[in-house]
Formats: sequence, C-alpha cells, structure tokens
Amino acid sequence: MKKWFFLPLLCAALLCGCVREPSAQERSAQVFAMDTMMDITVYADDAAAAESALSAAEAEIHRLDGLLSRHDEASAVAAVNASSGAPVAVDEEVLSLLETAVSYSAQTGDAFDITVAPIMDAWNFTGDAPRVPSREELDALLVHVGDERIVFGDGTVTLEPGMAVDLGGIAKGYASDRLAAVFEEQGIDSAMVSLGGNVYVRGAKPDGSPWRVAVEDPNDPGAYLGVLSLTDAYAITSGGYQRYFEQDGVVYYHIIDPKTGDVARSGLTSATVICTNGTMGDALSTALFVMGYDRAVEFWKTYETDFDMILMDEDGTVYLTEGLKDRFDPSAAEHDYEYVYLSKN
Repeated sequence: MKKWFFLPLLCAALLCGCVREPSAQERSAQVFAMDTMMDITVYADDAAAAESALSAAEAEIHRLDGLLSRHDEASAVAAVNASSGAPVAVDEEVLSLLETAVSYSAQTGDAFDITVAPIMDAWNFTGDAPRVPSREELDALLVHVGDERIVFGDGTVTLEPGMAVDLGGIAKGYASDRLAAVFEEQGIDSAMVSLGGNVYVRGAKPDGSPWRVAVEDPNDPGAYLGVLSLTDAYAITSGGYQRYFEQDGVVYYHIIDPKTGDVARSGLTSATVICTNGTMGDALSTALFVMGYDRAVEFWKTYETDFDMILMDEDGTVYLTEGLKDRFDPSAAEHDYEYVYLSKN
C-alpha cells in the first residue's frame, strides 16, 4: 500500500506577535511559486512604500520561478536540459547560479548535486504517483549524475547526453537573496520572507527587537524544537518529513544521496542552517542532511565561511553550534529532547 504526503514546509516558521511602531505600515502577501506557498511581509514608513516593495518582491519571485523551473518549458533551465549534449546560450544570471551550485557540490564532497534530476524523475516525488525505482534502474541513471562534468563556456552551458539539472535545492535560497536586494533597492529596513522551509528576516522587527523564528520538530510537525532570535539572517531547513511517501510500511522522503540515488538515510531527521547568505544556506542544509552527523560537524568546523546549524538525529538529540547559545530558546519545545551544543575547539 502506498501513501503520499506533502506537508507544509514550516521548518522555520515565523512566530508572529510583532509590535509595530506607530509609524510602521505593514503589507503582506502570499504567493505560490517554486512548488510551495510563500509569505512576504514588509514594513515601511508609509503605505505606498510598503505596497511598492511588496509588489516588487512578488514580481521578482514570479520572474525567478519562470527562469529556474525545469518543469516550465519556457525556462532557461528547461532549455539547458532540452539541449543535452550541445552548448546552450544562457544569460549571465543563470550561468552564475549554475556555477555557484557546482562550486557547492565540490565543497560538500558531492553531498549536494544539481544533476540528480534524472534520479528525482525516477522517484517521481513531485508527481501524483511516486514510486520506488529498482537498484538496476538507479545504477543506470547514476552514470548521468555528476555536475563536475557540466561544461561552462563563454555564455554557454553544455550537459552530456542523458544529463539534466534541477535547481530546486538552491532556487528558494537564491530567491531570498534576490528579495534582500529588492528590499535594499526599495529602502525597506524591516521585512520577513518565508519561502517554504526558507526564512529570511531583514533587519529587526519595527519595534527594534529580533525576529522570532521557530524551528519545526521533524517528529511532530506543528510543534517546535525551539525558537531562534534573528536579525538580518537566513534560517533554512532540510528534512525528510517535508515531502515523502510510504510504501509497504517503509517511508521514502525526497532528499536524495547523489552518490547512491537512494533516499539519504544519514541518521538525521532535519538540518537547519543559520547564515547571512540564502543561496549558501539552501545548498548546505541539503548537503548536511545527506552527510549525516559526523561529516556535517567536521564540515562545519572546517568550512571557510562561518554559519551555524541545528541538527536533529533519529534518537531525538538536537545538536546546535556554539554561535546559537544566545540566539536559541528551547523552552517552546513540546517534547523532552536532549540539546547538545557543539564547539569548534
């Protein structure tokens, strides 16, 4: 028997209750894009400024969705995949994002890889009838996985025949970075964006206090592991509980190990990255989940760019990096978990 689940991506859900300054005008919108519901809230000194910023943010999200979705035949990514084996001219923005994605693959030891698209199609996680591919089928598809074989030319991208790219593991993080740029252009100093499991908070709340962002409990969606206090930061979560199906009593979730083509059974149930770059956070949250605890901790200790993380394992232990000691409150947790802080020393 097969059961299919797609839970709302509330891995890092905003806790409301912002006390607005008398002069702060709030405008909010919900947008469905990139296969998820997105929430945008902006604050400005006057209503016109807030509405202008909100409109610009919505337009940017729709632009990126049309540009980066491989399932949209008119998108730049679909054009790259359709011309597999031949060079394809792409604009500078897409070329740069593809190169960035490949660099994160190299940095993470291929725990993140955008060329898993054929594997994702075999599992059909985004379709109405997900399935478990045979080992033989996955092995045949794995020969087309490996983004180090993508060839970048002068304004062109070339994929080997049979290869395809999927930017779903990085697109929402990139979108949050682009919205940060939109808010900067619009003069917005206080805003919150929730793109599924990706949360970006700009500045502080209008009353000057940090934003409170709750990290969802992967064992009990709707409950929380705790609450982060953040200013000008991204909190991005990857977890198997977000999208999965069950067949014959076995749960299969949508995060794939690029080296095996199978679901990433790393011993973790969620991985949250807190950082100052959404694109990086999106790629790393997926990679850390695939790595598992030991590799993830070693990566955090040695990575060239500082970030914090929250890992939860299958035994119910929550691991937090030392930079979160004054920014994480576990009192909102509804279950009795063990919390362990990690140090680089």
